Amino acid sequence: MYPQRTQHQQRLTELLDAIKTEFDYASNEASSFKKVQEDYDSKYQQQAAEMQQIRQTVYDLELAHRKIKEAYEEEILRLKNELDTRDRQMKNGFQQQQQQQQQQQQQQQQQQQIVAPPAVPPAPPTPVTSLSVIDKSQYIVNPTQRANHVKEIPPFLQDLDIAKANPEFKKQHLEYYVLYNPAFSKDLDIDMVHSLDHSSVVCCVRFSRDGKFIATGCNKTTQVFNVTTGELVAKLIDESSNENKDDNTTASGDLYIRSVCFSPDGKLLATGAEDKLIRIWDLSTKRIIKILRGHEQDIYSLDFFPDGDRLVSGSGDRSVRIWDLRTSQCSLTLSIEDGVTTVAVSPDGKLIAAGSLDRTVRVWDSTTGFLVERLDSGNENGNGHEDSVYSVAFSNNGEQIASGSLDRTVKLWHLEGKSDKKSTCEVTYIGHKDFVLSVCCTPDNEYILSGSKDRGVIFWDQASGNPLLMLQGHRNSVISVAVSLNSKGTEGIFATGSGDCKARIWKWTKK
Repeated sequence: MYPQRTQHQQRLTELLDAIKTEFDYASNEASSFKKVQEDYDSKYQQQAAEMQQIRQTVYDLELAHRKIKEAYEEEILRLKNELDTRDRQMKNGFQQQQQQQQQQQQQQQQQQQIVAPPAVPPAPPTPVTSLSVIDKSQYIVNPTQRANHVKEIPPFLQDLDIAKANPEFKKQHLEYYVLYNPAFSKDLDIDMVHSLDHSSVVCCVRFSRDGKFIATGCNKTTQVFNVTTGELVAKLIDESSNENKDDNTTASGDLYIRSVCFSPDGKLLATGAEDKLIRIWDLSTKRIIKILRGHEQDIYSLDFFPDGDRLVSGSGDRSVRIWDLRTSQCSLTLSIEDGVTTVAVSPDGKLIAAGSLDRTVRVWDSTTGFLVERLDSGNENGNGHEDSVYSVAFSNNGEQIASGSLDRTVKLWHLEGKSDKKSTCEVTYIGHKDFVLSVCCTPDNEYILSGSKDRGVIFWDQASGNPLLMLQGHRNSVISVAVSLNSKGTEGIFATGSGDCKARIWKWTKK
């Protein structure tokens, strides 16, 4: 009996030794895996730091290049002014010489008139007939001057007094009127569909992708309306913003919603406000499901990526940020040298465009964060914006970017997509008499719409740069303009938000 017990104990000891050996092996293997993982993490952190350092270096080089360029431009301007001064001095000397010669000739003629016979009286001047036909050349942009930054404003846009407008080229309604370019047939008709009253300035308007709903942002409130009926379907207010009086609260107690954007599936709505926060709302429950924190100043612009999992934001803190909505974390930060006023994502999601206070539109690769294009007066024609850029929008094909600026112009930039070629300004649209605050492109890439502090919305022919009509439908600045992607070739829906506390939905029809 005892020998059998000894055998069992020996067997148990062997099994325990085997288990211990296996455990030691597994522990060593786990330690090896942990060490490999730590090595990978260390390499990843090192590469991420190197990438950030490269980005910072590129940014520093870009800033240094810009300063050198500005210094050269100032020197060129000084030399040009000096040359102009010398030219004027030479011209004045030449004019004095001409005057002396003319005086001598007059004296000779007076001496000749003493002995010369009386001259035959000159023939009466030929009467000039007044032209009743409009000179269309004054209203049409010369194709060779499409991209020029300096052009004459077409006459029909110089005086917006409806009483003085030619009855043949205007449409007057009780609450709005339309002025048409006399050089073109009145192919477009504009009608107001709904007027949506708000309790404060309407800072932004945005359609859902299916065109069924429109969101507006004003003081403390975001509202969603049915486009067809004009019915209010949601009123979104973050009550906690009134309770939490922290550093995010503005001094005046106001909280303007600067930007709104529907997710591609229309289930979520993102809002950006003065309190530096981005709120993500579930429209089915009308509740906040996420709050994205990180910006240090007002959120001025938002746009969803086509996949709906990412969101881009632009802020006065001089940064553009990409947010991963699955983790609620910022996945990429792009810093520039001045405040960001507007952002947009290309239709395929590969590019991000941002306009800023430094008169520049920047375009980045949305995956790597590398700067692809810088659209400013550094292009070969030197015809970039001359003041802050307040709005950018991609064309529906993603090949062009429209931008609106405080310099009162709209510009259309063609994206080359090649590293050896710089993108150029194809068209400069001249016609507004005050700041351009918002731009958008129609889905068929036929028209560009722009809203301005001059209270008007201009329909531009995208290709030629000609203004086709101006809509005057508000009593204050048109702060935001948006086009429904549901618009077709012969008709479409667009919306405007204004400082007159109204958002309006409009319909255009092409005859």
